[in-house]
Amino acid sequence: MNKHVLALCLLTALFMGLSIVRLEAAPPQQGAVITSPRDRDVVRGLLVIKGTATHPNFWKYEVHYAPEPNPTDQWMPVGIVHEAQVIDGRLETWDTSLVPDGTYSLRLRVVRKDGNYDEYYVRQISVANVQPTETPTATPTPTATPTPLPPTPTVIIEQPPTATPRPIPTPGPVVVTPEPQKGTGLGITTQGLSKALLYGTGGTIGLFLLMGTLTTLRRLLSWLIAQF
Repeated sequence: MNKHVLALCLLTALFMGLSIVRLEAAPPQQGAVITSPRDRDVVRGLLVIKGTATHPNFWKYEVHYAPEPNPTDQWMPVGIVHEAQVIDGRLETWDTSLVPDGTYSLRLRVVRKDGNYDEYYVRQISVANVQPTETPTATPTPTATPTPLPPTPTVIIEQPPTATPRPIPTPGPVVVTPEPQKGTGLGITTQGLSKALLYGTGGTIGLFLLMGTLTTLRRLLSWLIAQF
């Protein structure tokens, strides 16, 4: 068991040693890359431009800037031409205070000995060196309160007086004045004559009723006696 463990350790050490040798013998990274700043960064003052500029047939590299949006023919150099390769390091320093605030593009060009080159761009870099002006602190001036205007007088338009309708008289009960009683020459009035006639008629009818009642009682009494 120990032999197997020992063999495994030896193989591991050998593999690691070969990997280290291979890494040391690897050629440097090739190409043109800017790692800082990035697209749409806001910068001011001295800007350190970092990245990689290398190639097996390397001759030189250059860094340029140009205002956007159309920087095709307006590239200006940043610093000097460099004839030493750079791998993940400082490529150049750009003093942004020398240019107006605005939006710019950066370009890294790695030129080979045969005249060909590789390029890398960083777009929409905002240069903002002008700081906002500080507002001086001052005691605010009191605002004068406007004097209120007098109220607008109300215009009253007088209307002509409306005629009050006269009250309509309400008809009252009709009072019938009785006509005077017409009398005879003997001092007997018509009303007294009517009453006498009424009483006489009533007395006559009452007499007849009494006589009829007595006759009926007499007959009833005679019938009762005849029965007993």
